Amino acid sequence: MNLFIQLPFNPMQSFIYKSLKKDYLYLYLVNRDDFSKVPEELLNNFGKLEFVMELALTEDKKLAKEDAKKVIESLNTKGFFIQLPPQKEMQ
Repeated sequence: MNLFIQLPFNPMQSFIYKSLKKDYLYLYLVNRDDFSKVPEELLNNFGKLEFVMELALTEDKKLAKEDAKKVIESLNTKGFFIQLPPQKEMQ
């Protein structure tokens, strides 16, 4: 079930928060300060969150660490997206 419909010509607004507990852990939301779609246990793992920015997403938007299409799909289906810290390479 889609929560929101993303048209190719209409950007989807997202609101990005960073975890103050874990470096490079980010949470994208559809609505600013609305954490109601994020499971409580997951939210607890983030610790304290700090708002970083608002970002208009389109499927062709270049993001530093994620595929915008994947982010939009998660926002549409779950109401949030989690950007995990980069994996450290095994030596």
